[in-house]
Amino acid sequence: MPGPPAISLGIDVGGTKLLGVALDRSGEVLTEARSATPVGRGAPGDGGELVAAIAELVDRLLVDLGTAGADPGPAAVPLGVGVPGLVDDQGGLRFAPNLPGGEGLGVTEALSRVLGGRRVVVDNDATCATVGEWTYGAARGVADAVVITLGTGIGGGLIVGGQVVRGANGFAGEIGHMVVDPAGPACPCGKRGCWERYASGSGLGRMAGEAAQAGRLDLLVRRVGGDPEAVRGEDVTAAARAGDPGAGAVMAELGWWLALGLANVVALLDPALLVLGGGLVEAGPVLLEPARAALAGMVEGGDHRPPLPLVPAALGEAAGAVGAAVVARGQSRAEAGRR
Repeated sequence: MPGPPAISLGIDVGGTKLLGVALDRSGEVLTEARSATPVGRGAPGDGGELVAAIAELVDRLLVDLGTAGADPGPAAVPLGVGVPGLVDDQGGLRFAPNLPGGEGLGVTEALSRVLGGRRVVVDNDATCATVGEWTYGAARGVADAVVITLGTGIGGGLIVGGQVVRGANGFAGEIGHMVVDPAGPACPCGKRGCWERYASGSGLGRMAGEAAQAGRLDLLVRRVGGDPEAVRGEDVTAAARAGDPGAGAVMAELGWWLALGLANVVALLDPALLVLGGGLVEAGPVLLEPARAALAGMVEGGDHRPPLPLVPAALGEAAGAVGAAVVARGQSRAEAGRR
């Protein structure tokens, strides 16, 4: 049996950006590249712009590696791609509420055709992040853990008994669509009150807008020119770090909602570790500290359980791309779930 390839590529498709890496066998990121995600254009299942953007990122990574034009063959540098939504075993994107235009796209087939037969393995983006953190990051050596990705939405990956759990159809881990408030705001998935409407980057943006309109972010509103509608989630995070009490209160509310969903996950799976990844975790202590405090009081029998660490992803925003490159090393995505 041949060993894993010397280099594999991984691309994480997010709601707003694509992040690609080239990874060697030891887990070192040799180069990375990024671009904006072309969303909202094209009919469902078309995905032409998305496929073209991924292919362009692959070319940039290969150029950076110095292999463009000297590539020993498509199979020599395989590609893994993590996409948000329900991904089937053939690499088809069945349902993608946070990636308009991608739903129904056969991602593996389309990319293999455009990339000249290069081996492509496609998986859910949060599952890829979980594989990355389990292989090289914060969950390394942990047999039972949950990785939660906080971005435009919320994704999840499950490690149970030393295995990555994908479920009967490969759709496990869609924890962002647990309903936490049936009367809550509408979600792109078609339901109301999903967890990701409250504890994601989109949720923070909504809370920031509501707080600004209600006069609870006057300092920040003045700082952005006096228009409450100009306040963004990133502004709230920065202001909270700087000690703005109104912004700190919004982040505490976000942390409470984050803890609520985490408590439900803990009740179901009893993990030894919770890992937070995705762009929103870059907020750092202004999010993690209120989330930890709220979680301690929400978990069933909290005083009678062993300590449950809630930690940021060690690989940061690159976790999904690194995990996708790890997934690419196997002949199928299932191989990345075995140890």
